[in-house]
Amino acid sequence: MSLLFLVLCAVLVGILIFQYLFREEHRAAEYELEHYNQAYGTFPFLSADLCVASKDVELTAPLDETTFAAGGLFDLSDTETLYARRVNERVYPASTTKVMTALVALQNGNLEDVVTVSANAANRAADESTCDLKEGDQLTLEELLIGLLLQSGNDNAVAIAEHVAGSEEAFVEMMNAEAVRLLATHTHFVSPHGLQDEDHYTTAYDLYLIFNEAIKLEKFLEIIRLDSYNAHITHADGTEEDVTWEASNLYARGEAELPTAATVIGGKTGTTQKAGNCLILLSEDDAGNRYVSVIMGAESKDLLYTDMTALIDEGVAGAVSSE
Repeated sequence: MSLLFLVLCAVLVGILIFQYLFREEHRAAEYELEHYNQAYGTFPFLSADLCVASKDVELTAPLDETTFAAGGLFDLSDTETLYARRVNERVYPASTTKVMTALVALQNGNLEDVVTVSANAANRAADESTCDLKEGDQLTLEELLIGLLLQSGNDNAVAIAEHVAGSEEAFVEMMNAEAVRLLATHTHFVSPHGLQDEDHYTTAYDLYLIFNEAIKLEKFLEIIRLDSYNAHITHADGTEEDVTWEASNLYARGEAELPTAATVIGGKTGTTQKAGNCLILLSEDDAGNRYVSVIMGAESKDLLYTDMTALIDEGVAGAVSSE
């Protein structure tokens, strides 16, 4: 009798878990469908200037696709997708989230504003990527953006969000609204920094859409070209300090083999255990044609840059030879 009772309890628990997971997946699907219909109905003209990626596109010389989750190469000059692998499948963006954070801040903030870092922004976990900001530190919004994109400071992300929108939550609403406007309808943000959360996701293609919009802004381009930056910080006690922030992008640091078919201009990295190693880049060939390349979920940092270099070299060389 007791065994039968335990079996029935186990079955009931299993059913409840299944129903919960189904509801969560259904809720996410409804969110994406609702915002896709909203975006498509309001901004259908945007797609004319964008690369389309409705299915996988292979390179002439195939990549080793076993080492990353999704990837794409987009020719901005000809609005052509040169390579696409699982670009419309859900992935976790990690700190590539900060492309959207920077975009929304640049659209809505004043770069000359002096921002005071809150306790909420400064109190980051020991294993987070930060610029080591302290409560009460003062620096400009522009400098916060540089630390955000260059050294990938989560503290910078929160300070930016609070300054621009009044709170992280309000800023995230702005991020999601901008994603809808850009037709990045398979994307949902819950933070300005991208720490792992099951409800914080994107696709490689959506990330291209967001990055493609950000690189239209000269200040964004100026920042992602940097390999380091000396920031001036005024602390809460009035003392001043100059600190150096280094690029998280190994191409900028001279620690990864550069592609030969195009010059890397800059981009944004992202890494968490679940997201894997992620990178989105802007590069330019000798003729001035520009390309956005993205790899999500690489198994290691070394493989991320090996795969990215191969993607740019094979894809750009193939595009140039076919002209």
